[in-house]
Amino acid sequence: MQSIKTLSVAFTLLLTGCVGNMNPTGNMTRPNYPYYTTQQPIVVKNISVPAGTKLVYEKYAFKKGMQERLLAEDKLTGIHLPEGKIIVWGGVPVTQISRFFNTEMRGYSVYADFNLLEPKQRTKFSQLWQSCNDDLGITVKDIRDWSFNKNNIADVESCSVNYQRYFKDDVQQKQFLDTLYSELMKVDSPS
Repeated sequence: MQSIKTLSVAFTLLLTGCVGNMNPTGNMTRPNYPYYTTQQPIVVKNISVPAGTKLVYEKYAFKKGMQERLLAEDKLTGIHLPEGKIIVWGGVPVTQISRFFNTEMRGYSVYADFNLLEPKQRTKFSQLWQSCNDDLGITVKDIRDWSFNKNNIADVESCSVNYQRYFKDDVQQKQFLDTLYSELMKVDSPS
């Protein structure tokens, strides 16, 4: 009976996500990655971002939390636009871009707010992306450029967890991502 109780407790902890997320003192913590909030409009990763944009960086020696200055752009892991602000990426209003967690993969995820997409701005690409109801994973040739530069975009790696290039033998996923990439390449670049 005791082993069933122990298994039940372990299973509950696993389901709640507590296992592996505690520090040695038992407190739940999140890494305090360094970040900088822009004070004026600037260009990062070839994208013009407004004042108030939060730029999040990877772990940095002796740097945590809010920073007083920009850090090295090659250490950037995320662009989080201020509430109510967007950039247009692929003809879609975007609120956040984050580098892939797996640094061996050359790309980033783009997060859209389809509530801000005007009906007249809808394209086949935006409709396909919206059908996934989540982020879009983009692989690129040059990781220093997160802009909507079709010459730099190598592929659409994923559209939410439902469609991923990782599952190479799944014909439906491959066809969907191929179509999404093809439609992405038809979107006009901003002038």
